[in-house]
Amino acid sequence: MQNTVVSHEDWLKARLDLMEAEKAFTRQRDELTRRRMALPWERVSKPYRFDSESGECTLADLFGDCSQLIVYHFMFGPDWQEGCKSCSFWADNFNGIPVHLKHRDVAFTAVSRAPLQRLLAYRQRLGWSFPWVSDRSDFSIDYYGAFPPEDLAKGETYWNYKVQPNTTSEQVGISVFAKNDAGEVFHTYSIFGRGVEEVNGAYHFLDMVPKGRDEDGLDFTMSWVRRHDQY
Repeated sequence: MQNTVVSHEDWLKARLDLMEAEKAFTRQRDELTRRRMALPWERVSKPYRFDSESGECTLADLFGDCSQLIVYHFMFGPDWQEGCKSCSFWADNFNGIPVHLKHRDVAFTAVSRAPLQRLLAYRQRLGWSFPWVSDRSDFSIDYYGAFPPEDLAKGETYWNYKVQPNTTSEQVGISVFAKNDAGEVFHTYSIFGRGVEEVNGAYHFLDMVPKGRDEDGLDFTMSWVRRHDQY
């Protein structure tokens, strides 16, 4: 694999042309961010419950001292012995992030349906430290990180804001919540599918190199991914 080789002058011209497109993309991303921040909110009325390292807690408890909360829907079903390898690839980006988010009034946690002790054992195995709680209510289903058996039996589920074929009980996503001074919780944003790539630093690094992600021709795009202790 080798692209065209040119003089420095020709390379610089091509690079500057690309930079104009990159700057346009950055401005467009900034505008999307402003629109995301301006989205209306919807009230969370259900009393969702979770098992955490400090005991049973509510969705409001997951905020801690912050007024904003980011939830990563980690694919780890109730009867699974390991977490999803692709979610594990994503989770390798999370260590060290929560302390920075907290200083911008944002709490972070992963949520899965597997029992808490299995989550914590898997977290220890892979050397992670980010918060992780076990969903003991309908939270994951209501926010499309998991699906009810009756929908799966039909071979299709509502996910990423449309009905589509699916036989997988869990799906990846990110949901965002806000809490007001009265302690009321609101859902402000969710994103699924390729939108979750925004938090995967490894993919952004790969997008900089000549081969890119180098996933063309694979059975599916992430078939090369392994848990980092299984490469």
